[in-house]
Amino acid sequence: MKIKSMLWIILVGLMFSTVFLGCAESEQKTIKIVTSNPMRVMQAGHDIVNGVRLALEEVDYTVVGYKIELVVEDDGDENGQWQPEIEEGIARRAVADPNVMVYLGTYNSGAAKVSIPINNQGGLVQISPVNTWPGLTMVGFLPGEPGIFYPTGMRNYFRVCPTDAVQGPVGAVWAKELGFGSVYIFDDGEAYGMGIADLFEEEALEIGLAVLGHESINSENAKEKLNAIKDQNPDLIYFGGVTMNGAIPLVKGIKELGLDAKLMGPDGIMEQAFLDLGGDATEGTYLTVFGVPPAELEKLTEKGKEFIEGYRVRYNKEPGTVSSFGYEAAKVALLAIERAGVKDRAKILEEVSKIKDYDGLFGTWSFDQNGDTTLSIISGNIVQNKRFVFEKVLS
Repeated sequence: MKIKSMLWIILVGLMFSTVFLGCAESEQKTIKIVTSNPMRVMQAGHDIVNGVRLALEEVDYTVVGYKIELVVEDDGDENGQWQPEIEEGIARRAVADPNVMVYLGTYNSGAAKVSIPINNQGGLVQISPVNTWPGLTMVGFLPGEPGIFYPTGMRNYFRVCPTDAVQGPVGAVWAKELGFGSVYIFDDGEAYGMGIADLFEEEALEIGLAVLGHESINSENAKEKLNAIKDQNPDLIYFGGVTMNGAIPLVKGIKELGLDAKLMGPDGIMEQAFLDLGGDATEGTYLTVFGVPPAELEKLTEKGKEFIEGYRVRYNKEPGTVSSFGYEAAKVALLAIERAGVKDRAKILEEVSKIKDYDGLFGTWSFDQNGDTTLSIISGNIVQNKRFVFEKVLS
């Protein structure tokens, strides 16, 4: 009886050991990629993640023998606005998880200011699909930038979209080409919004546009501040920011207050939520965006065409404006993992930094010494009949 009991205990022990070893081996062969975007209210976060998922599905979530696990995080609140404490928590969890090899994010440049230093200390590569604030990577903007984001002295942050240093000035030049003589500038008080508005203003003054004023707004005071400046009769209202940070009351206020002015904004408001929430008031809004809209992308490159077709099949709808950049960021991450050949943060980071002459959706580009893409294509668009309509390539 004792012998049978002992044999049973040994057998059970062996079974548990086998299960434990199997789990440990499975963990060793898993690489996690984390995404961080606002995922409520705003559609843009979902559009980015859809692009990422499409890239992963193309390789069946497997690279050089490693199973890729996608961890989708939400750094926004119930209103779709990113929150620093949420972004910090996401980054700290990612760094603490030894299976996380890539951090794809963020959507908001302000959020990147929170997560880059945390990931930097953890040796974790961060690739943003859509951050555009230049100071994340370049000197000459806010004091201490970009060094304050890299406490180890090593660069771990890269982005696949052009910065506001390109988009802001291009918007001002386009405004003058359209025949606008005066502009009043609003921003949403965030790093992205303030930054692109400042760069728009700098170029506007340089080329002779009359800048009547510049101030920050939010969703609560946008209409009030617009009413306070309506007697100045600007030809154009420029808004630097994102949809949920004041763009809707601003565009509605222009119509309700009877201003004879058009609205221009950057990529931060070129999303479906702007059209849905702004309604008829959005008609005639001018928008700049990095890259080109989906309808033009399929004409630009063969890879762009393949992406658009694949996205339609997978999701049964058109890609969002930022879907292509989510896809591009994920493809870069997968290439770096493949070239590294091992599950090692330092080696994957090194391979990202070495990416040159990448054949991407928008053409061939490289990462420069700052971690920025050499891609510089910006397009102009206008809202017509509640749709974004491509006007021209601006740069």
